[in-house]
Order: sequence, then structure tokens, then C-alpha cells
Amino acid sequence: MATKGKAKPIEEMVIKTEFSDIMQKSYIDYAMSVIISRALPDVRDGLKPVQRRTLYDMYELGIRYDKPYRKSARIVGDTMGKYHPHGDSSIYEALVVMSQDFKKGMALVDGHGNFGSIEGDGAAAMRYTEARLQKIAQEGMLSDLDKDVVDFMPNFDETEKEPTVLPCRFPNLLVNGSDGIAVGMVTSMPPHNLGEVVNAVKAYMQNPAITTEELMKYIPGPDFPTGGIVTNKSELLNIYETGVGKIKIRGKMNVEEERGGKKRLVITEIPYTMIGANISKFLLDIVALIDAKKTTDIVDISNQSSKEGIRIVLELKKDADVDNLKNLLLKKTKLEDTFGVNMLAVADGRPETLGLKSIILYHVNFQREINTRKYRTLLNKEMEKKEIQEGLIKACDVIDLIIEILRGSTDQKMAKACLTQGITEGIRFKSRISKKMAEQLRFTEKQATAILEMRLYKLIGLEIEALLKDHEQTLSNIARYKDILMNPKSMDKVIIKELDNFQKEYGRERRTAIIDAEEIVFEEKKIEEMDVIVMVDRFGYIRSVDQVTYERNKEAADAENKFVFKAVNTGRICVFTNTGQMHAIKVLDIPFGKFRDKAVPIDNISNFNSQDESVIYMAPMNEVVMQKLMFVSRYAMMKQVYGTEFDVTKRTVASTLMSDGDELICICPMTDQKQVVLQTANGFFLRFSADEVPQKKKAAIGVRGMKLAPGDHLENVYFITDGEDRSIEYNSRTVDLGRLKIARRDTKGTKLR
Repeated sequence: MATKGKAKPIEEMVIKTEFSDIMQKSYIDYAMSVIISRALPDVRDGLKPVQRRTLYDMYELGIRYDKPYRKSARIVGDTMGKYHPHGDSSIYEALVVMSQDFKKGMALVDGHGNFGSIEGDGAAAMRYTEARLQKIAQEGMLSDLDKDVVDFMPNFDETEKEPTVLPCRFPNLLVNGSDGIAVGMVTSMPPHNLGEVVNAVKAYMQNPAITTEELMKYIPGPDFPTGGIVTNKSELLNIYETGVGKIKIRGKMNVEEERGGKKRLVITEIPYTMIGANISKFLLDIVALIDAKKTTDIVDISNQSSKEGIRIVLELKKDADVDNLKNLLLKKTKLEDTFGVNMLAVADGRPETLGLKSIILYHVNFQREINTRKYRTLLNKEMEKKEIQEGLIKACDVIDLIIEILRGSTDQKMAKACLTQGITEGIRFKSRISKKMAEQLRFTEKQATAILEMRLYKLIGLEIEALLKDHEQTLSNIARYKDILMNPKSMDKVIIKELDNFQKEYGRERRTAIIDAEEIVFEEKKIEEMDVIVMVDRFGYIRSVDQVTYERNKEAADAENKFVFKAVNTGRICVFTNTGQMHAIKVLDIPFGKFRDKAVPIDNISNFNSQDESVIYMAPMNEVVMQKLMFVSRYAMMKQVYGTEFDVTKRTVASTLMSDGDELICICPMTDQKQVVLQTANGFFLRFSADEVPQKKKAAIGVRGMKLAPGDHLENVYFITDGEDRSIEYNSRTVDLGRLKIARRDTKGTKLR
């Protein structure tokens, strides 16, 4: 009896591999999957996989441009179930973007319902919207799929077939542009004018040696659906040669005259980068410029944009400096912006940064490939038709013999054998002549099948004439298709004719102007330097008034406010908080006006957070830098810091380092103070010389000023000058601070009952 072989030891079955190698291979596989299958467009049809699958699914569902709209949810669900199993949100987003004519140079989807707006409003849920193909998408991308023009591949579960690329007849990558973020790379391609792109393609086909500079005579630059002005024309050649660069774009502004000599500045076109939420941000930026006193020429702002186009109106003062205001808006807002170009696409199965000429080259080669496949398919069909037509014509000449064969045969197989091979055995003929003629028949299989399936009415004279005419047309088609396939010039004529048709039907005027503009120069009006009085109430609301107003209301101002001090309007003030932060505030950011004008929270004009911080000390920065500040914390940590430490450009810096749970309770500018008195919550008092507190940097924690009992903490800090008699009220008794015993720093102090 044979014995079974011994099983291998487990050690021999384990495959040992370096972990880093597995991680590297897995990451590369993942990255390439994202790059090729998700994020980057194909140079041939200019579509990402999700866009291609969505359009193909709509075509398969019969949602054509001349058919009724269908629910977007149906399109999304069918696409996800058949071709793109990566979630409905990505499919619906692709559908929405392809329908937005303010994002695409040529919309590919005809949306019905709320598909979002140029101002950033999102599309309605897919259950509420409907869509169908645009005519250009149907005719220019999907019309020849039945002619074997592109390869098909199995879908994710191998239950359906999907095209690897759509047979796009126009350079969609240039016309509609594209954007996408992959792993370690990004594509950002601007849209262009269809008519100009067609002209450039035709010029390349007529002269393959044409340069990028010569191509730019036909495509001078991008053509954004939002219009605007490209201002760096001289840099475009390098961008189109390398595929990388920055395009500077700005909006268009018009000045409209009103009654009484007033003017209004109307923005009618915006940079492509501003579409969406950036329009609202642009309006907020203008408001911020007004609040910051950068301009006083604007009286009112209104956004009157509609489906007809952009219209943002700025009402101006009568004596407004319009040119300076235009420069201000271009310099300080997104009305002038840059569009980063990175013409990256999948070419020959790998990502490649392409120049303008390269994109056109790939497009032309693709057109020649799909037209070759198309006309080869058509030629084969015409050749089959020719074969059958010739058989039917020949049959009409011997129709009596064929009828005799059919009547004399016992079955269809016998009749077919006679027609194709001349086999007459078993067939009853009326005469030997008929039999001899039948033996000479040599129809092909297809011809014999057509003869056997032919109906009697085809024998009518007019039908025979129609057959002869069809045969002539078939021969003409065959000659034409062979000429196209064998003669490159004939092929190019076909491609150019198709491009001309698209240009004639879908071409439009250029929207974006292209110029070389000078750098914007904005001269800010010099602010007249003056002293103001800054007032902060106990709720943290801040405002400023001129000195005359303050003197007139001095008593009320001092009574109602926690901090009142003089500052220069062109300077800054320092706000020190209990958390150890120092916030710098420009005095110009503080509301200036009348005494009873509305104040604003400090939070609104600085990084100060009233929920977590409280103000300990405030002073103008020009005064702070000339002083030495004493810092005292709740846990009795102390230090002196030169004010120059706080002369920084940042809006917020740490003024001191503190331990967990500690907070500042006092910051005092040191002038002629000689002694410090610390008072704890439990009634301990410690008096010592201020010179015992060392000078430290702002990033230091300081030294301990007093030994605290467990659970005790500092409550008050007092400073005494030489010869000063200072007393305080404590527990209903008067305490003369000058009579307290002078001790050393970092001792327990004396407890007062």
C-alpha cells in the first residue's frame, strides 16, 4: 500500500519578504490606481473615469438630447451599479460640474433644476434634479461607439462592458479644461475657445512642423467662461511650451455715471478663480477695506448678479478717485488673481505633463486611429452588402431556375447546397437543361441565405431597379472608404470636415481678453498722525475718540471705562492678558468717532478671546518699549522684563511662561517704585525690595516671590515709592503698608489677623 507524501514543515511554507518592499509596492499600486483610474483626465477624450462612465451610462439609458429629462438619482444609481462603485457623491458631483456652463467651456450635460450657481450655491439633492446629454456630448463623444472605434473592457464585476475611452471628435481636454488632485501630483488645465482650438488643430494637420508660437496665433490663450482679462500675455508662450506656469487674470470694471455727478463702479466679469464662495469673500474683503479706512470712496455695495451674468455695484462718493479705487481692489482683493497651470494628463497609460502642441498631437493621432477603425468597420459592412447585392442581382437573372430548384427540393439544406455548390441530387427538374444550369451555380453562403430569405415582392421591376441603385451606392461607398483608409490626405479631410461642422454649430465668440498689463500700483493715502484717547469698558468693548471729545466728557469717560489712555492713531497698543498672552492691536483698527458711538469687542479686532482671557494691562506699544514691566502671577512667580521684548510684528506672542493652573494677576510698569508688597488670600503680607526681582526674558517663567501655604495664592500686589505713605483696607481695618516689616523675597511673610 502506497503511503502519502509527508506535509512540508510550516517554516518552508512561509514566504519571507522585507516589510518596506511590501509597503513600497502597495503604495505605488495605490498611487497609480488613483492617478489613472480616478483623478487625472485622459488626453484623448479629456475625461476622468467617473465623467466617462456617467456620460456612457446616460447614452446607454437612452437619455439623449432630444429625449425627455431623467432623474439624476436614476443616472447616478445606474452608473454606480454598473461602472463606478465608488459612492454616489463623486458621480453626482461629476454630473453637476459637467452641466455648469460657468465652470466648463462647453457643458456636456443638460441639467434641469437647481444645479448650483456661480456664487457657490450647491446643487439640489439628486432626487430633485433631472438631466440629459447635451447635443455636443452625444454627437461629439458617443455617436460612433457602435462602429468598433474604441476598445471595451469588463466593468468591475465583469457583468458589463465599458469603453476604455470615448471617441471624442473635438479636443475636449483643451475646450473644457480639467482639474484633479492625485497622489503626489495635480492637474489644472484652463478651458479654451472651441473655434480657436479647431483652427489650431487644422493648422497642425496641415503643417505638423508648426511651432507652439505659431499655434498661439490661433489659440492666443485660455478662454474662461467667466470672461475677465488675462494680463500676462508675454508669459503664455512659456506656459504652453512647458505645460506649467501661472496665468494672471483680473475682472472687468465699468464706470457708470449717475445723476448729480455721482458714479458707480460696476464689476461685470470676474476671475475664473473667484467662482463659488470666493464671490462672497470678495464682498467681505471690500467691507474690510472700508472698515480699515483703506478707502472712503465707497458708499454702498450691492450684488445684483443673476442668470444673465455678474453685476456687482459699488456706489461711490461724488468726488471719488475711481482709478485709485480700481487699483486698490485689484491689489487688495481677489479681483486680480492667478490661475496655476499644470497641464498633466494620462497619455499612453501614464501621467505626463503636456504642452499645447503635444495635446493637439495626441488628439490628431487619436482621431486618425478612431477614423481608421470606423471606416474599416464601415468598409467591411459595405463589402458584405456588396456580396449580398451581387448575389441578388445574379439571382434575378436566373430567377426561374431558382424557383424550379426551390420547388424541386425536399428541404432548405438541399436547396442551399445546390445554390452554393451546384449539387442537384434529389432535386426534381423540369428538364436536363435546367439541371445542367443548376450544376453551374456557385453562390456564396451569404448570398444563398439572402436568396432563400428573399420575398417575392423583390421581383417587382421597381424593386430590382432600387437594388441596382443601392449596389451602385455600395460600390461608391467602398471606393470612398478605401480611399480614406489608404490615403492619409483623404483621412485628414474627413477629420477636418468634422471639426468644421463642430466649429460652425457650437463655436462662439471669445469671452476672455488677453493683454500685457502693467503692474498695479496703489498709493495709500497718507494718514494724518494724531493723538487719540483709547477707552475700554469693563465688558471688553473698545473705541477711540479725539482729545477734545475726551476732555469734554472726561468725567463720564473715566467713570464708565476700565482703561483710558492716550495713543497715536498710527501706532499699536499692547493688550496683556491673565493667560500670559500679549495681543498687539493697530489703533487704526479701533473704531474712531463720537463719544457715544458704538464700540466693538476686542475679540473682533485681535486674537483676544474673551471666553478664555481677561485683560490685565493695556498701554500704547511706544510707551511699553520704553519701560520695564513687573510680572506677578497667582502662584507668586515674578520677573521684570524690558518692554523692547514686546516690540514684535506678530499679532500675538507669549509675554511670559507659566506653570499649569497659574495665571497673571498683575503687570506694572516700573518707574520709581522701590518696594513690593504681596498679599495672599489667607492674609499673609510680604514686603521686600523690588530690586530683588531679577530681569528676565519674556519666555522665562521668573522667580518665586513668596512661599505660599498649601491652598493659598496671591490676591493683591502693591508697589511703594520712597517716602510714600500708602495704606489699604483689609478686614475692616486700615493697614499701613510702609510700616510692614521689610523681609526678603521668597519668604512666608507676616499674617495679619
